[in-house]
Amino acid sequence: MTKDYGGVLNDLVAGRWHHPVTGDIATVPFQSIVIQDALDGREAELLESLGFQDKTLAVVSDRYTYDALAGRIVRQLKAAGFRIDDIVWRSPVCSDQGVMELRGLTSSAEALVAVGSGTINDSVKYASFLDKKPFATFPTSPMTAHFAGSASVSFDGMKQSIPAAHAEGVFVDLEVLRRCPQRLIWSAYADVVCRTTAQVDWLLSHRLLGKPYWDTVYHLLAADEPRLMANPEDVVAGEIEAIARVTRMNGLMGLGTAFAGTTHHGSMAEHMLSHYIDMFAGDQHPGTTHGEQVGVATLAMNRLHHHILDQDAPPVLKATAVDRDAIEARFGKAIAEACLQSFMTKDFDQKATDRLNQTLAAIWPDLTRELRPLMLRSDDIESALRRVGAPVSAADLGLSADFWRDAIRYSRFTRDRYTMLDLADDAGLLDDFAASCS
Repeated sequence: MTKDYGGVLNDLVAGRWHHPVTGDIATVPFQSIVIQDALDGREAELLESLGFQDKTLAVVSDRYTYDALAGRIVRQLKAAGFRIDDIVWRSPVCSDQGVMELRGLTSSAEALVAVGSGTINDSVKYASFLDKKPFATFPTSPMTAHFAGSASVSFDGMKQSIPAAHAEGVFVDLEVLRRCPQRLIWSAYADVVCRTTAQVDWLLSHRLLGKPYWDTVYHLLAADEPRLMANPEDVVAGEIEAIARVTRMNGLMGLGTAFAGTTHHGSMAEHMLSHYIDMFAGDQHPGTTHGEQVGVATLAMNRLHHHILDQDAPPVLKATAVDRDAIEARFGKAIAEACLQSFMTKDFDQKATDRLNQTLAAIWPDLTRELRPLMLRSDDIESALRRVGAPVSAADLGLSADFWRDAIRYSRFTRDRYTMLDLADDAGLLDDFAASCS
């Protein structure tokens, strides 16, 4: 008999989870989320629960995930009488051109089934959104992307997080996940460690600039995070309970978009740093995964948070300085122009900066008391990442010290989200911090 590991995700889908403070019921846009130790033989039943049995399905995988799971799914569905287009995408790329190619490959399908990890899932998700076709996903690694209502897509070299479709169903076979390459396991682990830095950055922007903020996802994550941090070895050992815990946390990170209408809850400065690597490393990109990059960036941002928030007095900000020539030299003119347009919302002149300094001076004691408990110890984050085998430094990622310094100094210009990178740079502290990280 299979065992269910959905936990709080089951409560969310059923509409029976209540916010512990407000009492509000949290709902999610999924028909079904199933996380069990084994799903072999249940594939047709699961898709029938979504009403997919009367649709022509495009089952999309790549050459690796076909062997890991998609081949099994295709055989089961054909045996059950489903109409199937078996699409093994040979060179998947989650970009505007890649998604256009995928839309051509799936043009005759009425619904899509993604079998894979981030690239396959986000590409199918965005193609489904554009073509208004429902889709379901069978993950082959425990990633946030499977549960999110957004997709990370590159447009002319600029990586963007954009609205996309939620899956009708997410079906997780933990036996498949425990057999995936360990690198994908520790990447998924590293990707959810960012809860601490994302929450601090987001709440900082709320208190300082009045940006919207919702804490629902953090209450949901609180059940699994302590054990995940305390026993990271269990994850790479392939213990089903630990893999389920990583999967639930990634799922909740992804579901945060359903509660807040944004990815801010799990994607702030640490994700900007990861996107900077993907956007600008070019031929020097070391081939590291998104999660590996986010883990290293989370550790760096956590250290910056401690460096600033452990001070008794607030930093004094100056009007924002934008070195367009330096940005164009690193971004290229076209990407620089697009990024700087987005950045304008946090390009503060002297009058605005004076107001920010007054606000900081008034709220600093309360702000630090509120934010410090949300932070993890840097040593604890580093230890946990090391214990799962994940990178902990730019050198571990295969990045040069010069590139990493530039990432810390310039990634704030890639998005409009206000983070500690912005506060540190406007306070004249970021260059020295970047130098200390190399």
